Amino acid sequence: MIEFLQITNDPQLAALCDTLPAMRLFVDLERNGKAHRQAGRNTFISEHTMEDISQMAAAVSKTRLMVRLNPVYDGTAAEVDEAIERGADMLMLPMFRDAGDLGAFCRQVAGRVPVVALLENADALQGIDQWIDTPGLSEVFLGLNDLHLSLGMSFMFEPLAAGMVDSVAVRVKAAGLRFGFGGMARLDEGLLPGRMVMGEHLRVGSQAVILSRAFRAQVDEAGYIAEIKALRVAEAALSLRTAGEIQKNSLHVRQLIGDIATKIRAAATPA
Repeated sequence: MIEFLQITNDPQLAALCDTLPAMRLFVDLERNGKAHRQAGRNTFISEHTMEDISQMAAAVSKTRLMVRLNPVYDGTAAEVDEAIERGADMLMLPMFRDAGDLGAFCRQVAGRVPVVALLENADALQGIDQWIDTPGLSEVFLGLNDLHLSLGMSFMFEPLAAGMVDSVAVRVKAAGLRFGFGGMARLDEGLLPGRMVMGEHLRVGSQAVILSRAFRAQVDEAGYIAEIKALRVAEAALSLRTAGEIQKNSLHVRQLIGDIATKIRAAATPA
């Protein structure tokens, strides 16, 4: 099963996720530089706090709790220590650019918990061979939102259509690490529907995906469970595709991504 990453600081939702298979809770403490980086875009900046880590850890018994900290800065050591003390099972480093940043972070963690590298800028993408073997690294997650901005692209999924996700997946798995990417909406919602995104995750051998904000909106506990079940049913069905069907579906997804990106660029161009 692909692991579904649920961003939340809600103990009730955390407890619900703990009853479902292959879920991962995600507390997001990243602040530094994020507002400037994503200014003018319909993105969400979390208001999670260190105290939320303790609450989430107390709400679950089997589901892993991942915490995204800030990019490396003077306060990194204190952040790492407190997050681990409060119950983080994994730590994610965003916006690293080179082996120096990632290495410094992993040395501070010192093997106490696995480290997830969030690859989300052009420098890290181009220098992957220099940091992929960093001791302590367990997973690479490709953050398509910031990555596509760093590359001057118009639509979040353009790196997928360009083959970049495929290339990173191959390199990460060759290093013996886990790999995940992007976000996923409900099955038949979103500019790129969740069903198509799920198919691409299976095609490249992805093991993790973030559930989008829209996924949780306007559903109660029963509705949430139903949405997760629908994703799992689709995952099982899509895993049975033939090689020809996989290729055909992938070509269709790439064409759709290209069409969406073209429309976005046209809408942004002054008349």
